[in-house]
Amino acid sequence: MTISEKLSKELEQVLSGDPWYGSPVYDIIEKVNFETAFEKPQGSVHNIAEILLHMLSWTEEIIDRMNGMTAQQPSSGSWPETGSPTEQKWQQYVNDLKLVNVNLIGVIQNFPEEQWSEPILEERNPELGTGVSHEELVRGLIQHHIYHSAQIALLTKIIL
Repeated sequence: MTISEKLSKELEQVLSGDPWYGSPVYDIIEKVNFETAFEKPQGSVHNIAEILLHMLSWTEEIIDRMNGMTAQQPSSGSWPETGSPTEQKWQQYVNDLKLVNVNLIGVIQNFPEEQWSEPILEERNPELGTGVSHEELVRGLIQHHIYHSAQIALLTKIIL
């Protein structure tokens, strides 16, 4: 199995498959209604909608990096503003996250096998996730998805 095949399978498993650790990202998000998504429990730094937009913006940034663009903060910001809460807006955020991950899977599947171990040209900066290979970059995003989906699952339990 190629690295492209392994990474796309791993990402699909985390998003909508049957991951070992529990529920996949999309199952967790699908259980959230828009009122819950925009509610910020006391003591919380972010609400669910903000976390989902953060996941979306970093997925877009990883696609840009995989396409050879210079690493930077996501163009929409690391923590984009959600604006006023509406059901339509929440559904759009969920749909956008799914679409951007479909696009990422396409980039992964078409990425040249010989370039997976090549470093991204920027110096190591843990905050930006730079200075790693292309493979490490994608694996890092998969971990990022798992981490934030767990936050969403916990916030959902706290709110409900």
